[in-house]
Amino acid sequence: MKIIILDTETTGNREEDKIIQLSFLVMNRNLEIEEIHDTLANPGIPISFEAMAVHHITNEMIEDKPKLKFTDVYKRLKELNSPENVVVIHNAEFDLEMLKKEGFNPFFQVIDTFRILKHLIKESKYSLQYNRYALGLYKKEKDICEKYDIKINAHDALGDVVVLGLLLQYLVKEFDKTVDELIELTKKPVLYDKFYQGKYKYENIRDILIKDPDYIEYMLSLTDLDPDVKYSIEHHLENLDIEPEYRFGVGKYKGMLIQDVAEIDIQYLSWAYHNMKMSKGMRKKIGEILSS
Repeated sequence: MKIIILDTETTGNREEDKIIQLSFLVMNRNLEIEEIHDTLANPGIPISFEAMAVHHITNEMIEDKPKLKFTDVYKRLKELNSPENVVVIHNAEFDLEMLKKEGFNPFFQVIDTFRILKHLIKESKYSLQYNRYALGLYKKEKDICEKYDIKINAHDALGDVVVLGLLLQYLVKEFDKTVDELIELTKKPVLYDKFYQGKYKYENIRDILIKDPDYIEYMLSLTDLDPDVKYSIEHHLENLDIEPEYRFGVGKYKGMLIQDVAEIDIQYLSWAYHNMKMSKGMRKKIGEILSS
């Protein structure tokens, strides 16, 4: 088994964007570096200024470079492309999709360190550069550069794969995880306790299940909802031991619980059930009250 620590830099992150730098390390089972590969490539389209501001690669730097598929680095990656080998990427979906645009169909087993960090280090930040410093990985970069006679820069692909290799070693050592366990953990849904974007950013999912079940129903109806967010919502729903609080959002009883409205104006509740637009959950709850 070979372990390929991989990163790319691109012309941007749009559908039409492509790879301009491909870098990877090849490690053995003992996480020792055996090979280092790095190349620039000409994608045939200009680099966006936003991308340049991140990786500092300009159009002039790649104008005389070959297309990626003609580079020795790409050819070596294809030789390693086997289910017996493991590729380690930070936010793997992006880089693997970029490789597919270059005609590369990955067969590797995958370790996504972005997902691994979410599993193992709660309430943190998960960018590679943040953890480069937060976990002290930068302190070991100089030794690698001197040993293998390479020069790296933050945010370019070669610099990132060095940090990524150190991150893999850190995760294996500090959390007592094998490579196989990290592969399985990558596949496992991430369980969140809080929302990290949207209307209720940084609020506990369980609290929102109770105080705004209509919002939860809306979230679950989204076809593009992040699978980890969906998994987390459904997990907390299954373990919820308090009734959700359905409230009227409009009308003369705006803000009141439907149970309280039932006690003072059951006719209004019946009218609302048949005439008002509301969530499925709220309609079901009102129906239960009316039938009882």
